[in-house]
Amino acid sequence: MPMPRRARTALAVLLLFAASPAFAAAASASAYDALAAAEARVAAIGFRLTTANADWCPVRQPQFGWIWGDPRLYTADRRAEALRAYGAADPDHAFVAAFAPGSPAAAGIAIGAPVTAIADTPVPDGAGEHPFARITAIETSLAARPVNEPLALQFGAARVATLVPVPGCASDFRVEANAKAGAVADGRLVLVNQGLVDFAADDQELAAAIAHELAHNILRHRARLDAAGVDRGLGKQFGRSARLFKQTEVEADRLSVWLLAGAGYDPAAAARFWTRFGQRKGRPLFQAGTHPNWRDRVAALETEAAAVAAARAAGRPLRPPLIDAPPPLE
Repeated sequence: MPMPRRARTALAVLLLFAASPAFAAAASASAYDALAAAEARVAAIGFRLTTANADWCPVRQPQFGWIWGDPRLYTADRRAEALRAYGAADPDHAFVAAFAPGSPAAAGIAIGAPVTAIADTPVPDGAGEHPFARITAIETSLAARPVNEPLALQFGAARVATLVPVPGCASDFRVEANAKAGAVADGRLVLVNQGLVDFAADDQELAAAIAHELAHNILRHRARLDAAGVDRGLGKQFGRSARLFKQTEVEADRLSVWLLAGAGYDPAAAARFWTRFGQRKGRPLFQAGTHPNWRDRVAALETEAAAVAAARAAGRPLRPPLIDAPPPLE
């Protein structure tokens, strides 16, 4: 059926407006605002999961409850728009992009304020390197500090804030402006795509996804897989490599339920999230060799949630599986 003349006129006006610089700037600013909001959610969940479960983690680090930002993450033509989402104006210095409510970072730090020195040391420049080089340098240096040692941050030329961290499981958190509903853990970092934040129905489900990635780091899966000599190329989908990758996915699923419980989240949120994630349209098929079938995954998650409920009903302290002696990868 042909489009009515009035509708054609309205559509033409809309397309003309959409092509205007003002519309493009508004859309861009809105996108950066959404990214900043996603970072705030991930910062809060990551801080809660790592600090509430610190006693279960064999390796700990100081947790401040923040996610860092850097003007160099944005192209020159979008930098000013992006920084406005954080209230940042300094185009050269790293800044705190988000922090968890009630965390050490929430005491005396303004989102977007340029950080010029950390513990009396100038912030790494990182010029000419990977866009995340400066943030990575900051994160790794802070992770190596004593878990409860105060830290002085300098903002601008004079202002200094002193923060006292909280011991937590060893992991930093980051959000990537990627529409794919995915996340990855590399041993020291949990990287969450913005698409995954958008996909999660609520913070309980988002915590379930983040807890799964955090479990990979706690259980040292990347290092253990590397030590086992797995193929990280096309061969990972077959044979021994696929079996070992699948084993780590099962382990991360099991531990994630206990991490949720330990942090006061609903353990059943894991099964809810992975049910929806497994049924989503356009899910990749190439992970079949390295990941459990989503129905098997949900059944295992429900089994762990039942174990948590049984321990609570019996008045027993929660003690997650795998922490003390994860099974060998062989």
